[in-house]
Amino acid sequence: MRTTVALTVLSFALALVIGTAVATCRVSPVPPLRLAGAVWVEVLRNTPLLALTLLFFFGFPKIGIRFSAFPSGVIVLAAYTSAFVAETVRAGIATVPAGQSEAARALGLTFPGVLRVVVLPQAVRTVVAPLGSVFIALIKNSAIISALSVRELVGISDQLNTDTARPVQVFLGTAVAYLILTLGSGRAIARLERKVAILR
Repeated sequence: MRTTVALTVLSFALALVIGTAVATCRVSPVPPLRLAGAVWVEVLRNTPLLALTLLFFFGFPKIGIRFSAFPSGVIVLAAYTSAFVAETVRAGIATVPAGQSEAARALGLTFPGVLRVVVLPQAVRTVVAPLGSVFIALIKNSAIISALSVRELVGISDQLNTDTARPVQVFLGTAVAYLILTLGSGRAIARLERKVAILR
């Protein structure tokens, strides 16, 4: 469970940074940036996570990009999840009234300044629940990294099943562990959403 939590938290933190950057590209007035953001989102959202994982860990070393199993898992999960974060943040940006952006530009703020000072702080507050759903999906997606022999929940469960030949007990326990993580995260996200709603 500790490894699963570490994979999830590190990947989500990195995905937030990448996804927010991609979302700003998606709403940028610069056409090449919009195109780059769209390509990033469409390619990653429409490629199976397992295929991305195997490509990165086994394929990229052929071109000189090599990481050990755990960092590879974090990077792949973060890149994949960033596409969903980007679309979620972009939806949040769309909820901010256009008049606020226009007023900020009238005061002399540049496009990056408008996003940083006016738009993103409001946008992120409106998408706490959707981002929470992305986080919970990431907890479950982290099971894919067992393909790299990382000893997270599914990886260690498979080993236990091989050693004990008790699949019902082992995988039932695994399901309970995931329930603990996802339900606990759901409660924490709901609490954060209420707190943010009060601040707004």
